[in-house]
Amino acid sequence: MKKYIVRLTPDERTQLVQMVRGARAAARALLHARILLKTDASLEAPAWSDENISEALDVHATTVARVRQRFVGEGLEAALRPKPTKRLYARKLDGTAEAYLIALACSPAPAGQARWSLRLLADRLVELDHVGSVSYETIRRTLKKRTAAALERILGGSARAQCRVCGRPGRRVGDLPASLGLNSSGDLYG
Repeated sequence: MKKYIVRLTPDERTQLVQMVRGARAAARALLHARILLKTDASLEAPAWSDENISEALDVHATTVARVRQRFVGEGLEAALRPKPTKRLYARKLDGTAEAYLIALACSPAPAGQARWSLRLLADRLVELDHVGSVSYETIRRTLKKRTAAALERILGGSARAQCRVCGRPGRRVGDLPASLGLNSSGDLYG
């Protein structure tokens, strides 16, 4: 016995049918629309079981039950969109550590290296005690996100940077402003 029974109004049914036929929506929204159309228990609807829907649409029966529950509890729009996450992610690099990362990336490469790699930057930040641990992927994301903003803020977007950081062989993470760097005592300047 289903606890949450979906009964679509004619307008909702028409909207979902047009959405599925047009295919101009996100894949998850289209899937949820198909689930709602199959589970509809009104007079002109098929009212399939969760197992039949999950088999026909290649989803788990729990997904079908959750879509039904969200439709009954929160409405059509909530059932079509993914539920927003409430999880908060702790930042590995704060503003100071990001500034040191950019300055370090603009400094000369270590002896024996042609340029900085993401792994070398991550290792050096840990070695200098700016952060306890950090992955090279965090370094890549930070440089990609922050360098464009730094270029705009520092250079006004009028000049191109001179400093480059290497990711995988042959790929650049991004351009960094040459005006950012470390002076001889290890302090930031720029």
